[in-house]
Amino acid sequence: MSKSLIVIDVQNDFAAPSGALYCPRGETIIEPVNRLMASGEYDLIVATQDWHPKDHISFASNRKGKKPFETIATDYGDQVLWPDHCVQESFGAAFHKRLDSFRFNFIVRKGANPNIDSYSAFFENDGVTTTGLERLFNGGYDIDLVGLATDFCVRFSAIDALRLGNRVRLLAAACAGVTDEGAAKALDDLRSIGVMIKV
Repeated sequence: MSKSLIVIDVQNDFAAPSGALYCPRGETIIEPVNRLMASGEYDLIVATQDWHPKDHISFASNRKGKKPFETIATDYGDQVLWPDHCVQESFGAAFHKRLDSFRFNFIVRKGANPNIDSYSAFFENDGVTTTGLERLFNGGYDIDLVGLATDFCVRFSAIDALRLGNRVRLLAAACAGVTDEGAAKALDDLRSIGVMIKV
């Protein structure tokens, strides 16, 4: 049985202290991720990359009178509004320079549709529109997840990987959250649905 590693959104806007949506201690996961990728344990290493147009629905700057971290209603459910981040071709959207991105077998870009956000590596936030990755991991695979942020993109990726019928493990030492509280709750929630958590 092949084993795969999915590296979620280790980009400057999340992993660098100067990033627009910096995850506290986000840069500290880079060396653990690099060690995992170099271990020889994985047959396939996939990375995701947030890749938003400037007019993206999730940007508070595109919503008059709204501020980051407020929530709006959309056709696909509630949407958190974020600071502008991971804008296509920007420095913030690039992988962190210390990340050994040469080890990626391929990269999935998500969130490029201006009208819908995309946390999961597999599905956009409507739960239906796909990134294409679900065609590869369509059941019975062993998947390890690492990256940013534990309480959003890693969490939703784990839920969808499990929903597709895979065995899913989250390596918490190689993840960081938008908040510590959110990350801790995400780990508890994922554990309760059958995601294996390695701390």
